[in-house]
Amino acid sequence: MRHRKHHGSLGLVSGHRRALMANLATALLTHGRIETTEAKARAVRPYVEKLITLAKRGDLHARRQALAKLRYRPIVDRLFGDIASACSDRAGGYTRMIKTGFRTGDAAPMAVIELVDEVSSDSAA
Repeated sequence: MRHRKHHGSLGLVSGHRRALMANLATALLTHGRIETTEAKARAVRPYVEKLITLAKRGDLHARRQALAKLRYRPIVDRLFGDIASACSDRAGGYTRMIKTGFRTGDAAPMAVIELVDEVSSDSAA
């Protein structure tokens, strides 16, 4: 049975979609906040929240799983250091999505997705 198995494909093949999710998650964890289309923000939100939950676990296996998803060691180190400690008392809901209107040109609905807990001065910019 395939009940409840549909996930948004964003009109992309699976390899491109995996790369897009990794790049969006890397940008979000680097800057603390990104503006993208609403569909991409909805897709990347559970991806990032699962990574932060992995980082809160903090063991070697979790680190290797996060590195397999993000493919960039400095961001994984930041995730397991700064971000995990900032979110240690929160039991989920590490991100928030704010709709910002429509993009000029193609009228795509846009949204800002950001980390709820401020991590560094880089995210306040």
